[in-house]
Amino acid sequence: MADHPPDQADVTELIALIDRLEPLIVRGGLAEIQIEAGDTTLTLRAPSAFAAMGTGAVSIPLAPSDPVAATGPASPIVAESTLRAIVAPLTGVFYRSPSPGAADYVRVGGEVNAGQVIGLLEAMKLFNEIKSDVTGVVRRIAAESGALVKTRQVLIEVEPT
Repeated sequence: MADHPPDQADVTELIALIDRLEPLIVRGGLAEIQIEAGDTTLTLRAPSAFAAMGTGAVSIPLAPSDPVAATGPASPIVAESTLRAIVAPLTGVFYRSPSPGAADYVRVGGEVNAGQVIGLLEAMKLFNEIKSDVTGVVRRIAAESGALVKTRQVLIEVEPT
């Protein structure tokens, strides 16, 4: 990313680009479009894509053939197909605790309830609480604290109860 803040011309060009791309999403039936130029990435989402994402994370069942389910440190052995992945709803820096030195929101082997905060995601200088949408036992924490995570990247895996 650039070492200086964007100037008014950069912002004006970005807004013009967004205005040109919006019809592609609306008329084209796209849920999302992502453009990369140099070290800048712009993601535009249709309002329906935000509704599907909700305010927290999304969980997806992991199939046994899913490479995410087959990797990572093993906790108590659980059939991978029973695990639910809580994934990042957007790209940003993931934090497992509310502040440096504080206890993590969740830990492997610990209980998590639907609606419980499992971490923070910093995107565009805003901190977003990431919440579980499933109640169960945390079997794996896939994202390191302070690491950049991408949209739909697995943050934790939960065995539903």
